[in-house]
Amino acid sequence: MTSDVAVPAPETAAANGHGDAHTTAGFGALTLGSIGVVYGDIGTSPLYAFREAVMAASGAEGAPTSAAVLGVVSLILWALIVVVTLKYVVILLRADNNGEGGTLALMALAQRAVGTGGATIVLLGIISGALFYGDAVITPAVSVLSALEGMKDVTLRFEPYIVPLTVVILVVLFAVQSRGTARVAAFFGPVMCVWFAVIAVAAIHPIIEQPQVLLALNPFYAVSFMFHHGIIGFVTLGAVFLAVTGAEALYADLGHFGKRPIQTAWLFIVLPSLALNYLGQGALVLGDPGAIESPFFQLFPQGIIRGCMVVLATAATVIASQAVITGAYSLTRQAIQLGLLPRFEIRHTSEAHSGQIFIPRINQLLLVAVIMMVLLFRSSSALASAYGISVTGTMVVTGMMGFVVIWKAWKWSPWSAAALIAPFLFLDLTFLAANLLKVFEGGWVPLALGALMILMMYTWRRGSRLLFEKSRKLEFPLADLVAMLEKRPPQRVPGTAVFLTSDPLSAPTALMHSLKHYKVLHEKNVILTIETAQTPRIDPAERVKLEQISPTFSKVTLKFGFMESPNVPKALAIARKLGWQFDIMSTSFFLSRRALKPAAHSGMPRWQDRLFISLSRSANDATDYFQIPSGRVVEVGTQVTI
Repeated sequence: MTSDVAVPAPETAAANGHGDAHTTAGFGALTLGSIGVVYGDIGTSPLYAFREAVMAASGAEGAPTSAAVLGVVSLILWALIVVVTLKYVVILLRADNNGEGGTLALMALAQRAVGTGGATIVLLGIISGALFYGDAVITPAVSVLSALEGMKDVTLRFEPYIVPLTVVILVVLFAVQSRGTARVAAFFGPVMCVWFAVIAVAAIHPIIEQPQVLLALNPFYAVSFMFHHGIIGFVTLGAVFLAVTGAEALYADLGHFGKRPIQTAWLFIVLPSLALNYLGQGALVLGDPGAIESPFFQLFPQGIIRGCMVVLATAATVIASQAVITGAYSLTRQAIQLGLLPRFEIRHTSEAHSGQIFIPRINQLLLVAVIMMVLLFRSSSALASAYGISVTGTMVVTGMMGFVVIWKAWKWSPWSAAALIAPFLFLDLTFLAANLLKVFEGGWVPLALGALMILMMYTWRRGSRLLFEKSRKLEFPLADLVAMLEKRPPQRVPGTAVFLTSDPLSAPTALMHSLKHYKVLHEKNVILTIETAQTPRIDPAERVKLEQISPTFSKVTLKFGFMESPNVPKALAIARKLGWQFDIMSTSFFLSRRALKPAAHSGMPRWQDRLFISLSRSANDATDYFQIPSGRVVEVGTQVTI
């Protein structure tokens, strides 16, 4: 999952297309930042992953056997090595889109590589983006609940307060989002470093007491467990996957920290700490099978130390939740720019870092959904069943798009690309199948959320295309209109008029209505089109394209990357250097505001028409979204049937 917090230094455009060129911060600061932001989710998995997997492996027997414990530890360790280390750290971190990673960045890269006919790629991008929202809802709920459940191990008197306290912490967490994350983010790296050090050190004593747990390092125990446990082994695999949730963050945060810091943090700090902790939990349960009730917290002595660990675990899970919340903001901005969602209000919470944003509507929807999850499931064990499906689904889609990029963009033969990706895809599909067994236990929740988001994204994209095609048929060709106006000009008024349009070949609706109703024309007229590129950011030198089409008419095209927030006045300031005399105080921006109504035959079912119209009404005002001064805007209303 991507995250926009704790970026240690202002980002700069990657000159060479690699993630390492994205920032001027020192390597150590970037590595520390990546530990705080990238690894919060996967770093807090030991709170519940081992317990859930061993309970699943024990089946009807109840008490965990040594074969089940060794099998589960071996499965977890090798899942971390194969899925996280090989697939993400070694392979996918190389598939960057101008230094950026993440599911929608990969979609744009694959689309660019394929060229025309990339509808399947867009569909894959929509599916993976939609599934991420399911993950963004469940991660805060399961993480904070699992940490606070450690209070039961301090004293049972705390048990009735776990759910209410979880709700309070989550409400506070979402409430502070609007203030920006820069100050809090400064503590993320150090807190997570302490977390990884503590969970590693706590595991050493149990491993010394039960050294046979080290046999789990042999993959034979993982394979043997799967062969000898049939359907229980398959169910266990779904729980084992909880140990690798958060692996997508490695790839998604590539643009913030660069490839090397993320790889270094994983190989030298995160992976060894996680491996030690899982081995320690395994050793503890081998020595005392009853410890499976809460193996993580029982690694720590009863009393004040365990109490402190509950506090540290809560801090770590809040960090994990913070990363996924801001990841949802980042994904939403990319989806808006790529035309998959309507415009939502985007607030910038930092002047230094363009990545630090806040989207009020997404924040509200996430808060409501997360609180509902906590109140509906009430324990991390129940929520664990719902976890995993959205993440495995995203990983399967990432693998598919990765194949396209390796084949088309890296110019590998299709057989070589398939040989590289197929083993990982097979493993991801196996994990997905294992997680689908949990659909009726709660797995339906992320699937339902994902299906809802897929429906919204598909409807918005399809409706926008139908509306564009319909508008083009009705509109007058711009070249013909300009020729007519230059031949027989109407009354001229001083100043510059800028007409925003999505179709630079047709006369903007606002221009036609202005001529029809006011019967005047400004001295200078600009047809302004805003385009979104399939790259994360655009070099300022390529931002503006200026074309003179007649003595009083010109076309300006502003291009923004899909991870940038469009700022029209700032971009037009660049146009002044290209020779356009632009003064915002003598310029009026004309926008057409369309009121949509369902048509008798639109190309979509009636219910989808209504959904598209509803989404259109919820869209943020274009004036705010493009950061145009509201005092310089004239809006012209039109009714359009779709």
